[in-house]
Amino acid sequence: MKIFHSIDEFAASGKDRNIVTTGTFDGVHLGHRTILERVKALAKAKNAESVLLTFYPHPRQVLFPDSTKMFFLSTLEEREILLEELGIQNLIIHPFTKELSQVSALNYVKDILVGKLKTDTLVIGHDHRFGHGRKGSIKELEEWGPIYGFNVEEMAPVSSQLSVISDQWSNTVISSSKIRNALQEDDLQTANSYLGYNFFIHAKVVHGLKLGSTKLGYPTANLEIDFENKIVPADGIYAVYVTISGQLSVVSGQKGLATDNRPLTIYKGMMSIGMNPTIENKGRSMEVNIFDFDQDIYGKTIKVSFVKKIRNEEKFNNLDELKAALARDKETCLKLL
Repeated sequence: MKIFHSIDEFAASGKDRNIVTTGTFDGVHLGHRTILERVKALAKAKNAESVLLTFYPHPRQVLFPDSTKMFFLSTLEEREILLEELGIQNLIIHPFTKELSQVSALNYVKDILVGKLKTDTLVIGHDHRFGHGRKGSIKELEEWGPIYGFNVEEMAPVSSQLSVISDQWSNTVISSSKIRNALQEDDLQTANSYLGYNFFIHAKVVHGLKLGSTKLGYPTANLEIDFENKIVPADGIYAVYVTISGQLSVVSGQKGLATDNRPLTIYKGMMSIGMNPTIENKGRSMEVNIFDFDQDIYGKTIKVSFVKKIRNEEKFNNLDELKAALARDKETCLKLL
């Protein structure tokens, strides 16, 4: 996948027949994947290039900087990896500015979609809006398409077929906001089912109190995420897979592939998120116990994929009770993984 950091940079590449989609694509969930598969299919059929145009930072962060803090399912780098694995040929990451927000819907179509992106077909989701004040919609696109020489395909929303919580058939439209809500509301199963993969974080291993190794017999890697807008699951104990690598990998199985083509192992583990109520003054932390692993990984970036929450945080009377609970947790996680 080729990555361009502006629309003008892409225009200078000389690609003159493109199947385009545009949006944030946070999390690259099942709904996004339906759009991207259609883009790829059209590109192949028309001997054209597949193109995704996204804006960074998120427009709301630029236009309403004092509003409620936004959280995202994926960092920009994680989205790049997910999109590359899906086989998109070109990704344009264009800087979003207040000036860009003033471009009218018609000028956006004429100058950007047609003039610079050389759009043959625009594939969009059912709720796509564009241009100043988000005044542009599918209606305008269908009107302007024949005039300016491009086709428009509106993709129907992708709905979940089954509610993970109630086991009842449902028609819930999959969206990034609903996945974020599910994670915040302690519903990892629904989030994972909408994503189509296990939700994951990338975090740096930092030094902690080392109580896990010195007093509990369960050494943990204390984690720190360097993207403050990355959402994390609700507090509790989780069964997880852990990839030990500086590489941003989204492999979901037991084996992955490092950037230098050496096989890498994805370890099983258990993850704790929360305030650690049994240990006084420890404070909030994220830490993972990696099973059958004893390497020094301080300073490295690891990937943690959340499979299932096994229990809420609990306050135990002493460290012996906590240690016994950790033994039970590990047994539970091994059965799940």
